[in-house]
Amino acid sequence: MTIRNLEYAVSPRSVAVIGASTRVGSVGRVVFDNIVSGGFEGETWPLNPKYSEVAGHRCYAKLADLPGIPDLAVIVTPPDTVPGIVRDLAEKGTRAAVVITAGLTRDNGLRQAMLDAAKPSLMRIIGSNTVGLMVPPAKLNASFAHMPARPGNIALISQSGAIATSLVDWAAENDVGFSRIISLGDMADVDVGDCLDMLAGDFHTRAIVMYLETIPNPRKFMSAARAAARLKPVIAIKPGRHEQAAKAAATHTGALSGADRVVEAALRRAGVLRVRDLAELLDAAETIARYSPLERTRVGIVTNGGGAGVLAIDKLIDRGGELAALSPLTIERLNGVLPPTWSHANPVDIVGDAAPERYQAALEALSADPGTDVILVMNCPTGLGSSPDAARKVAELGDEGEIGGKPLLGCWLGEHTAREGRRILTEAGIASFETPEDAAIAASYLGEWSRAQRALLRTPSSQDGGAADDKATVHAIFRQVASEGRRMLTEPEAKAAIAAYGIPVPRTVVANSAPEVAQAAGQLLESAERVVVKLLSKVVSHKSDVGGVVLDIATAAEAGEAAKSIETRLRAQAPGTKADGYTVQTMVVRKHAQELILGMTLDPMFGPVLLFGAGGTAVEVLNDTAIALPPLDDVLAGDLIDATRIGRLLAGYRDRKPADRAAIIAALNGLSRMIVDFPCLVSLDINPMLADATGVIALDARIEIDPRRVDEPAPNPALAIRPYPSGWSRDFLSDGMSFHIRPILPADVALYPAFLARISPDDLRLRFLSPRRNFPDQMLKRLTQLDYDRDIAFVALEKGTGALAGIGRLSCDPDHRTGEYALLVRSDLQGHGLGWDLLKQIIDYARAERIGRIEGIILNENRKMLTMCGEFGFSVAHHPSEPGLSVATLEIG
Repeated sequence: MTIRNLEYAVSPRSVAVIGASTRVGSVGRVVFDNIVSGGFEGETWPLNPKYSEVAGHRCYAKLADLPGIPDLAVIVTPPDTVPGIVRDLAEKGTRAAVVITAGLTRDNGLRQAMLDAAKPSLMRIIGSNTVGLMVPPAKLNASFAHMPARPGNIALISQSGAIATSLVDWAAENDVGFSRIISLGDMADVDVGDCLDMLAGDFHTRAIVMYLETIPNPRKFMSAARAAARLKPVIAIKPGRHEQAAKAAATHTGALSGADRVVEAALRRAGVLRVRDLAELLDAAETIARYSPLERTRVGIVTNGGGAGVLAIDKLIDRGGELAALSPLTIERLNGVLPPTWSHANPVDIVGDAAPERYQAALEALSADPGTDVILVMNCPTGLGSSPDAARKVAELGDEGEIGGKPLLGCWLGEHTAREGRRILTEAGIASFETPEDAAIAASYLGEWSRAQRALLRTPSSQDGGAADDKATVHAIFRQVASEGRRMLTEPEAKAAIAAYGIPVPRTVVANSAPEVAQAAGQLLESAERVVVKLLSKVVSHKSDVGGVVLDIATAAEAGEAAKSIETRLRAQAPGTKADGYTVQTMVVRKHAQELILGMTLDPMFGPVLLFGAGGTAVEVLNDTAIALPPLDDVLAGDLIDATRIGRLLAGYRDRKPADRAAIIAALNGLSRMIVDFPCLVSLDINPMLADATGVIALDARIEIDPRRVDEPAPNPALAIRPYPSGWSRDFLSDGMSFHIRPILPADVALYPAFLARISPDDLRLRFLSPRRNFPDQMLKRLTQLDYDRDIAFVALEKGTGALAGIGRLSCDPDHRTGEYALLVRSDLQGHGLGWDLLKQIIDYARAERIGRIEGIILNENRKMLTMCGEFGFSVAHHPSEPGLSVATLEIG
């Protein structure tokens, strides 16, 4: 499904309550009373054959008696009645329902019966088993919550009714209001992704907060979350951070990934800020909704109490925040306006007798410091200065929550006098907090959210490796393994595969017997000081567990003996298991190298995930790893390195030179490209990979595949994030003019102003079906920042100038059955066939993506577009409900 018909739930003109009651304590009475007492200004109709009147409203016995078609129905009847009621509502024309009733399960068949009844008319179901729905700006409280919510601009999506009502209660005490509150219940139909899609374009909503217990349909969720987070802050809390890690898997990576760590990585990649508890949820929304993302978040602190500053620093550092280092010029400026006893450092302690003017001087100096990005101003009550007066001075300096263009956060400690100070700051648009810890956490939100926003805008390609990757070699290896009925690659096979994606491996020779091992060792020792002999087995997963690795061999004879000892240990520890041979490789000795692990595994929800961290035999004990969702690029790979403790060691310390960061990033990107290219990958370990100043080298590798999927085409359909479809770029001539066509990029937003300036008002009207002059920044972001799953846009660029010449767009339902296309060609370039080429590109893409049908909504007067559709084989018919419009449809097959 999509957001189709959800507007009837959040903007209804009429509401029917099926099961409304006068019985004290019944859900039907509470829900209807809440709607009436809330002041909903639309029509409100109770239905229940037991009553003639409910709460002063005429009560109807059946749906046929209603004086109109309810936009929204709220159902509070017994479970077995719900499917029939939904069918009757759908046939009557109702397009949205909140099913508060519990007990509609998969086991009893009622859930599916309800969905089947709603499907023919695309009627949307919120629930079942939900507290209900609130739309405070419309004065609609269609829930059995204990109190109404205040109107505001924060939307709440909750998978728990109890959490939703608790947050309503908390928000009322803290003067926080809501635009929408959606309790999802069992999510039989409407889920988190649907709500995010709807709220992304909701002008009533400035920020979205979510309480998530599970993430159904992860790819749909990621697509919706990424779309929403580009336009407004999205904050989530998801319990279960300390769930036991994934069960034993065939690789170290599988054991280390852990479900919650994958969720963390997914939310971060979607641009969603994750908070730890309910108290932080709305605080975070109130804070970050005021500001744009920052490049850095170095915090400068002004306080009249040193202890408060120390507490703030502790919490800031705990949360990974950064304290600003004041420039000499700022220190000099502060020396001129503060008493000699000031702290001469950050936090700027302006001393307990600080008057409002001292606050002003310190804040102005700090906000002018180029090394400061966020300002935190704090006040501790004293008998020497007025807390409210200090707040008034700060409020005068603040400009919509900023000072000098930098976010300004306030913390007035205490109760009696501080309460007035916090009120003054809040009314001035300055985020205000009661404790230093809360204020520091708020500053950390800005940093975490800004980092997530940067990750969100990355668009890794499916073909970044170009000619450097030998995909055909890897495919041949995988096919050979599959033909033998195996899942696990041998070590030589695994190393050959990763080497094909640019990951260096040591020279390796395969030997079948101890004499051959000795011979191979003799050859390798001609150019190496030492060699390593390892067990070659198609069934033993971890060679070291059975004594299958012998290091530091200096002679050919020692190598032969090592092979014999490996065979002896194998018989003792794994009776009945035979060696398939041995590998002999040069021993890599790098005194100052760090041991790393790179790996991938399949997460049950988010598909392939990539792991990086400290490697070696104690990898699980060290547990210094970080998770990311592929695909990666250089920036995302660098972020993954920096998320680990070993990442700091790799930067160099004492006598150790920095490791070759570019080589580590290249290895991560190579692994990412392999994951994109091969849906058959189940798990992979590169452990250890040595990294030092001279580069990287993988000493061991293990790969598991699904033999049934070896020939499946790329890109990997299990990826939670679709890679940038670089294969859809090409050059072409159109009526003698040269163009380059490619999928749109976020940076293309900069091309839009000049492009739109060269579109005539009439052409804009034909494209957008109505006159349009203004294109807000949010709209342009939505047009240019796609995740390439449900939406694709192709830009045609003039060769030479790079100017935007035309755009073709295809927006699909999440199930990819139908896509709606649109074209816009610059007015001065029309008539040269550019629109034809863009439409052909869209059709070719739809066919490759197996989209069943594409359609376009066209004004009847747009004869050029209608003619072109006819030439492409579209069927054209008048729009069934909109006079003046036609629908052009092409069945792709």
